[in-house]
Amino acid sequence: MENFGSQNTREDIYSKAVRAGKRTYFFDVKATRNEELYLTITESKKRFDQQTGKFFFEKHKIFLYREDFDKFQEALQEAFGAIAQAQPEVPQMRREYQQRNTDIDFEDLGGDTPDDKEEQD
Repeated sequence: MENFGSQNTREDIYSKAVRAGKRTYFFDVKATRNEELYLTITESKKRFDQQTGKFFFEKHKIFLYREDFDKFQEALQEAFGAIAQAQPEVPQMRREYQQRNTDIDFEDLGGDTPDDKEEQD
């Protein structure tokens, strides 16, 4: 990692692939031109195109920058904690959540509206 600043391209500093069923998650640490490190999390799913008869990989990426690491880590830990605590109550929680959140507007979340929405499996 000590020589990453001498490179002109944004090569990976660290990379880890996690296979999970039909998906693969890639955790890649990269450097900007200013030598700031950031994390990309990529979800890759193998899909079949009915029209061409060929397989392809559908990918979704999240870019996470240093100034957001702590907030992201805290939110992820809280989410995992909520899952561990509520696991037996999931069906009831799902019904309550769906009743409360039937009309979500991304503008209400304070960010840009996404260009495309992911498919739900």
